[in-house]
Amino acid sequence: QVQLVESGGGLVQAGGSLRLSCAASGRTFSTYAMGWFRQAPGKQREFVAAIAWSDDNTYYAHSVAGRFTISRDNAKNTVCLQMNSLKPEDTAIYYCAASRFRLEVNAGKYDYWGQGTQVTVSS
Repeated sequence: QVQLVESGGGLVQAGGSLRLSCAASGRTFSTYAMGWFRQAPGKQREFVAAIAWSDDNTYYAHSVAGRFTISRDNAKNTVCLQMNSLKPEDTAIYYCAASRFRLEVNAGKYDYWGQGTQVTVSS
């Protein structure tokens, strides 16, 4: 069992930065791949970024590649999403998730989800 709690969301102007954190509980955190997803009002939840559990391989959605960076610290049971050069279209609720699979973009392959944190980017 893994419980996830996100933090770090807020309101920022376009071009600014935010750093999201996800704190995980559970002894097996280091064996899960971790991902970030987001959901904007009226839209489906979409993949943002993922990081493997073993070798820190990462994968990003095209819309955020080069602007966002995902990282993890297995000793601290945390995963972070550094978001730079934010755009109004990045506005959404951001969710942290854990998967038993290696690197997944499919939300259905994630076993555990946090409650989400709101990110709002003003123009």
